[in-house]
Amino acid sequence: MTFRARLLLACLAIALIPIVAFALFVRDAMSDRLVAQYERRVQALATVIEEDLALESQAVARTLTALADAAVDDNRFRVAAVDRSPSQRRYLLDYASSAMQLTGLSMLQIQDETGRILSSGHFRNEFDRLEPELPRLLALVPQRSALVQARAPDSPFLALARVDSFEMGNRRFAIVGGVAVERRFLQRLARESEFTISLLYPGGVETSSADPAAAELAVGDGDAIVQELSVPFIDTAREEITSAQIRVAHPLAELRALRRNIDLWFLVAVVATVLFAVVLATWLSTRISQPLVELADKTARIDLDRLNVDFGSRRKDEIGTLSRVLGAMTERLRASTHRIKEAERRATLGELARQVNHDIKNGLTPIRNVFRHLAQLARERPKQLRGVFEERQATVDSSIAYLEKLASNYARLSPASDRRPIDVNAVVQQAVVGTGGGRAHLRVELAPGRIKVLADPVALRRILENLVGNAIDSLEAGSGTVSISTQTVTGEGRPVVRIVVADTGCGMSDEQVDQIFEDFYTTKQDGTGLGLSIARRLVMDHDGSIRVESVLGKGSRFIVELPLAGDE
Repeated sequence: MTFRARLLLACLAIALIPIVAFALFVRDAMSDRLVAQYERRVQALATVIEEDLALESQAVARTLTALADAAVDDNRFRVAAVDRSPSQRRYLLDYASSAMQLTGLSMLQIQDETGRILSSGHFRNEFDRLEPELPRLLALVPQRSALVQARAPDSPFLALARVDSFEMGNRRFAIVGGVAVERRFLQRLARESEFTISLLYPGGVETSSADPAAAELAVGDGDAIVQELSVPFIDTAREEITSAQIRVAHPLAELRALRRNIDLWFLVAVVATVLFAVVLATWLSTRISQPLVELADKTARIDLDRLNVDFGSRRKDEIGTLSRVLGAMTERLRASTHRIKEAERRATLGELARQVNHDIKNGLTPIRNVFRHLAQLARERPKQLRGVFEERQATVDSSIAYLEKLASNYARLSPASDRRPIDVNAVVQQAVVGTGGGRAHLRVELAPGRIKVLADPVALRRILENLVGNAIDSLEAGSGTVSISTQTVTGEGRPVVRIVVADTGCGMSDEQVDQIFEDFYTTKQDGTGLGLSIARRLVMDHDGSIRVESVLGKGSRFIVELPLAGDE
């Protein structure tokens, strides 16, 4: 991010943070106060509605008691209901309807002790219908009043009902009555138009408002303060007592409008602040960043081969100080560059010397082993000296040729790779003969036939001699087994030759395994730390891979995979 962008962001943050904090504080404080006020009003109305329902229930109870007393004193009702006189049948059918009109009830029915409806004021056709569950369930409600869904000629309606009873002629009759609970009833409970009352019962919803949006608020689908009351509900179809919910809702439309006004003015303030901050930041950044850009351009031209950039400045402020510091740094870089190049040259020569030393030691090892063997024969069995010399002459010649090739390569420092198809098994045998085992037991398991890879024979021999030599050195007290095996496998979707050099030596820890291929890392007192790093580099140069598996105290396995040169 540029300095100009940082300065702009800083100005915006300084200007906007106080405004945003103040606006959010005012907005939240206002919202909390209004919401708390609405909640108190809704809670108060819910309490009043609960009292109103109790008063309505008591009024229904008093009406039913009066109707029961009147029925007991009515001889015509006694003749029709107890004596079942056919002449008074019409009087019995119209009795509940007449009583309902006089009392203002919306629902009224009279049943005998078997639950048979003798008279129904809200639905005449219910006469002689068996419905004993309604008075029984109403009697089980603790307040003895509940909401019921009553049948009517047009459609069912919801009623707040109670049950009472009276005796006549050694028979008990139940009287069930109630008032309709519909929109006008709920509007009377709401008292104020800003409140919406909703009644949710199994199978339907009644609201005090005809506005669909207000109805959605009442049932909890909109943004409103909602308080719930639970009212018993008689489900005659399932013959059980459940509950209905009366929800008192106060919409938050005024609060939303107030929030919108605040957000609008807040947006205007933010836009004005942003414009001011951008102008201020642009002016400041131009004054400050221009000299910094010039210093950056000069600094960008500096490299180790071009240190003659002039950082002179007459300014007396911080930018002038920075220019003089950069000039002094450039002078120090000129002096340090010469020392760095000299150190790199010496380091390169030192590494080359270590590699030469390591490779010559590997090349002299088979020659030394041959002459030690010949010296031992000269002392103990001089007659066999000539024959053994002729047998071992090929080893000496091969090692001398190997050293000559190395000398030629190092003379060119970066020799061209002499890659050609070579037999891996033949190179393995040369490396094993050249390395020698001392008291170590060498076991060679070669794949049958000729296995060819496209490789430099000198490089492949260096890889094998390093691995076999390290395996022999890892054997404790010089005794143990070193095995070399070859086989053809499929690795990473291509045919490869796998060369495994395993030993029964001391093994390595996980930490040593992680570092074993690093330059100059060694666990031997007289080691250079280059053998395995050289082997890894040579393997990678031949598009191969090398890995190690080791168990501390049990031995190690070095696995080299090189791509096949052909189908042989």
